[in-house]
Amino acid sequence: MTSWRERRNSHDNPDNVEEVALLSQEERLERTTVDDADQYDEHDPLTGGASFLGGSERPIRRIDKSSSNLSSCLCYNVRSRKRFCFICAFFIGFVLLLLSGGSVVYKTAPKVGLSPPWYPSPLGGTLSPWQESYEKATRLVNQMSLIEKVNITTGTGWQMGLCVGNTGPANNVKFPSLCLQDGPLGIRFTDHATAFPAGVTVGATWNRDLMYKRGRLHGSEARLKGVNILLGPSMGPLGRMPAGGRVWEGFGADPVLQGVAASETIKGIQDEGVIATAKHYILNEQEHFRQSFEWGLPNALSANIDDRTLHEIYLWPFAESVRAGVASVMCSYQMVNNSYACGNSKLLNGILKDELGFQGFMQSDWLAQRSGVASALAGLDMSMPGDGLHWANGASLWGAHLTAATLNGSLPITRLNDMVMRIVAAYYQLGQDDPSRFPPGGPNFSSWTDDRVGYLYHGTGGGERGVVNKFVDVQGKGNDSHGLRQIGAEAITLLKNEDGVLPLSRDGGSNSNSRKLNVVIVGEDAGEGKGRNYCKDRGCNQGTLAVGWGSGATEFPYLITPEGAIKAAFNTDRVSVTSFLSNAVPPIGTLEGQDICLVFVNSDSGEGYISPDGVTGDRPDLYPQKGGDRLVQAVTRRCGRGKGKTVVVVHSVGPVVVDRWVDMDGVKALLFAHLPGQESGNSLADVLFGDVNPSGKLPYTVGKNLKDYGAGGQILFIPNGVIPQQNFDEGLYIDYRHFDKYSIAPRYEFGFGLSYTSFSFSNLTITSTKPKSAFPSPRPDGISPPVIDETIPPAAEALYPSGFKKLRKYIYPYLEKTTDVKRGKYPYPDGYDVVQPLSQAGGGEGGNPSLWDVHAEVEVSLSNTGQRTGKEVVQLYVSFPENVYDGEGPYMDFPLKVLRGFEKVELAAGESRNVKFELTRKDLSYWSAVHQNWVMPTQGRFRIHVGNSSRSLPLSDLF
Repeated sequence: MTSWRERRNSHDNPDNVEEVALLSQEERLERTTVDDADQYDEHDPLTGGASFLGGSERPIRRIDKSSSNLSSCLCYNVRSRKRFCFICAFFIGFVLLLLSGGSVVYKTAPKVGLSPPWYPSPLGGTLSPWQESYEKATRLVNQMSLIEKVNITTGTGWQMGLCVGNTGPANNVKFPSLCLQDGPLGIRFTDHATAFPAGVTVGATWNRDLMYKRGRLHGSEARLKGVNILLGPSMGPLGRMPAGGRVWEGFGADPVLQGVAASETIKGIQDEGVIATAKHYILNEQEHFRQSFEWGLPNALSANIDDRTLHEIYLWPFAESVRAGVASVMCSYQMVNNSYACGNSKLLNGILKDELGFQGFMQSDWLAQRSGVASALAGLDMSMPGDGLHWANGASLWGAHLTAATLNGSLPITRLNDMVMRIVAAYYQLGQDDPSRFPPGGPNFSSWTDDRVGYLYHGTGGGERGVVNKFVDVQGKGNDSHGLRQIGAEAITLLKNEDGVLPLSRDGGSNSNSRKLNVVIVGEDAGEGKGRNYCKDRGCNQGTLAVGWGSGATEFPYLITPEGAIKAAFNTDRVSVTSFLSNAVPPIGTLEGQDICLVFVNSDSGEGYISPDGVTGDRPDLYPQKGGDRLVQAVTRRCGRGKGKTVVVVHSVGPVVVDRWVDMDGVKALLFAHLPGQESGNSLADVLFGDVNPSGKLPYTVGKNLKDYGAGGQILFIPNGVIPQQNFDEGLYIDYRHFDKYSIAPRYEFGFGLSYTSFSFSNLTITSTKPKSAFPSPRPDGISPPVIDETIPPAAEALYPSGFKKLRKYIYPYLEKTTDVKRGKYPYPDGYDVVQPLSQAGGGEGGNPSLWDVHAEVEVSLSNTGQRTGKEVVQLYVSFPENVYDGEGPYMDFPLKVLRGFEKVELAAGESRNVKFELTRKDLSYWSAVHQNWVMPTQGRFRIHVGNSSRSLPLSDLF
């Protein structure tokens, strides 16, 4: 980690490579300005106890007097009450703070004790599933020079390669530059690739097979484009705040649903040989203040959480990802307990690499790294895109600085070797050394131009040119390409269907006097608008909404609109279909003669660097956007002069409040179609016309208003400090758990979704397969890590080669001169020399292997009692025993019930089938901050619930 003083010197003198990691407390108190908050990163390790949350202390700060004096002076001249003066002072001070870009800041640093230290970083290669890959990596890395090792760990810089992220090669040992490319729902910045349904859509299918299939196809496209590392899937944000800008990239607001979907997606991607990336680790739940400087503040917010909540909610899907063998994890932008996530040794070393047994490499989100040596010590393995504190300036925190730090002994060579080993082992683990699957030559596309010929290093603004786009078509063919149509259809969630208005008849059904049925399609969301790729990174809400915006979006190769698919589906000899593709209230005469009015509304959000239509990443509310409520109300009142039937379709990034109109007499049906990707219209038509029985289930709760989600569900829109503090005080109680705890009636509960047929549940049986016991088995011994040569070469071997021609802004590992290697006593973080005990919750990928011992089997009979073939999602929830004591404090508090399993089953009309579940030790355990382990209650009895939503659980029994 670079200190403020080092950063100042390095800006004045680019050749300064000495790393000064920690400011003394006296130095901090003397300062009144901060270039960036990366000195706070260096507070990791902080002093603290066994619990991840060391206490309730918060930073003590004082605002610079100049702004206070100005505010007082201005307020003094206003003759008003003290309250007005206070508000005035606050407002003026806040404005000055924002205008200063954070140059006026608090004089003291955050209190220590919120995130305990965990050193040294565990070595990779200690688990048998990775043994062969680490053996191959050992042979290669032992032949590498120091320069090559640094090259592999440091990105070459923004736009310094064809992909959004590029590592340097190790040419002497023939290890290639690696291509890292967005994103979680398609290959960003390329051509002839698929725009898959978004994560939230896949979550709404509740279909494990489709989750895997989408991942496999996604991985195939990435491999065929020459991508080594795919930046997805996303399981953070998890969905604590329903208005969070990027909740749509993940799979739903429950750790088990997220964990299953993430695991299946990762298996699919990596079965194609592409390295998947589990992101964003961890607690990046909102866009506001997520990143330094992005919101006018010099620091990102701090997400402050207790140990138990971290493990049981937000860490769960990452544990499942590691268990699935994920080879890369991306750390997030913001702080966790006042230590930047990419420099938090407890998160990276203690939890991910020790407790979860992660064998792959940790990469930073783009510019999420806020320190140099300190982040390496804390467990970061790869810096992306290579630039340091600011975009595209070529000034890396690693690169040559990492070379010098290794040569002067500040960074132990053991740590650098492990960083390289983890990256190279991941390459071998996925079989990327097989030229038949990954031919030499790298990616066949450029992220920076659509032209065939372009700059090889676009960020230089010149230099060598060549063929950068080969326009390789990696898509499936036909209307049902890559099964996207099925994914979109199975995700569509039918929430209301009065009088059986759906499914629609292509021939118009029975009409008096054999007249044509009149149908009108209303709303901008039904059409293509100004074009499917009208805005960069899909950063505007126009036309039909099929994906959110930001780095998680992709280009549409084509987009089937709802209007086009619906018109094509109707028999125009029997049905008259008209369209009004605007959110303006239709003129008189448009609606009055209609029998059915199909109204389309939406709600969009995305990454914080784009802010269209006043939506600054995170949504300001949960209502339909662009006048959607008014549109539905107006259409419903006038459709068929009040006698028509209104069907509302919502495309959305997450929950949408529908209470302003859903109970109107004319609103007969409501469907949430989520974000269905390029086959949007076809997927919808399949469900509207009954070709596919609706089987989607909500992956979140739809409340009646945003306040229903509680204090923890609200976006922090106004900073409460230069380092905004966001406390996860609600603990385990998010989404349906919160609604259950406070007896709040949702509009539509988590897991809810209607069908055109009907199902019944019967014959619940629970069989104990293994006696209850409090703790997992003792941590198993792993295998010995590989042995790597730790010889530090002479500094002269790290100099630029004679006659070397440098590219502007390209990040190199070389030194200018040997005097760049400055020696001294490196100020290692507090606790660095204290070796931490290994976690008894660890010992395997994802955790202690005995966490997945099966302790109970559950079986239930499902019957299709309707007239159609259809699919139903059988959901299993667990209620924990009462009066569980953990050895300290009061009895343990548990949610009313928690999801622990689900299966999607297809049955013909009249068919029945038994559905089986296995409950593991982890399913029946809670995380104990006292014991630092998963603990299964052995006294009292669990209650097992089975049904088809979180509030429709007709069967239950004790275990």
